[in-house]
Amino acid sequence: MASIDFNNVSVDFPIYNASGRSLKKRLIQVATGGQLGSDAHGRVVVRALEDVTFSFRDGDRVGLLGHNGAGKSTLLRLLTGVYSPSIGTADVDGEIGSLIDISLGIDAEATGRENIFLRGGMLGMSKQEITRHLDDIIDFSELGDFVNMPLRTYSTGMHMRLAFAVSTIMRPQILLMDEWLSVGDEGFKHKAEARLRDLVQTTNILVVATHSRELLMETCNRAIWLEHGRVKMDADPVTVATAYFGN
Repeated sequence: MASIDFNNVSVDFPIYNASGRSLKKRLIQVATGGQLGSDAHGRVVVRALEDVTFSFRDGDRVGLLGHNGAGKSTLLRLLTGVYSPSIGTADVDGEIGSLIDISLGIDAEATGRENIFLRGGMLGMSKQEITRHLDDIIDFSELGDFVNMPLRTYSTGMHMRLAFAVSTIMRPQILLMDEWLSVGDEGFKHKAEARLRDLVQTTNILVVATHSRELLMETCNRAIWLEHGRVKMDADPVTVATAYFGN
């Protein structure tokens, strides 16, 4: 069982050393959609999310829509625990796996084998768990003897194959994604696609930020449209996609 409950959540980011001149503040307010204000201490703040309320349960496959800066990334980072609500409550029950930045924790000077343990540790896996999956990760990445070479000797494709192989070995209850991952050459892409779909099918709750109507319709059973940090629409994918993308 997994669950996510947001109740009237707002997230503010303070802007230090901001000018107090009224004209400049007014211009910034217009440019940021009116999301600039001040907190109780008089500091200038940008409100990235405002009064967001929803609940996700097992079986939910949620697509987050919205223009750049609408609050999708902030919402995903709230779910991972990187950010905390400035106002309201965000309760997450379940093991979380994040595919937002699959290269996080990768060290260019370390070998591929060493990076498997580094990246696995960043994902919350124990040394024993990583060791148990080590051969599968190496085989899937198709690195061969390069796994014992420093990552700085890898091509971009090799780097991404290794990062993908490690990041998708987990089977979390809650899976977070920022767009659908597509890595490697054509042959590897098919294998990666199959593995990613298997991961999505086995997770209890999926939350994916996307700009793709196709992904939303194929993968999700619910869609949330964010605009200037607020939930503009929360409904089934067809209803939200029609309103967001048009007919």
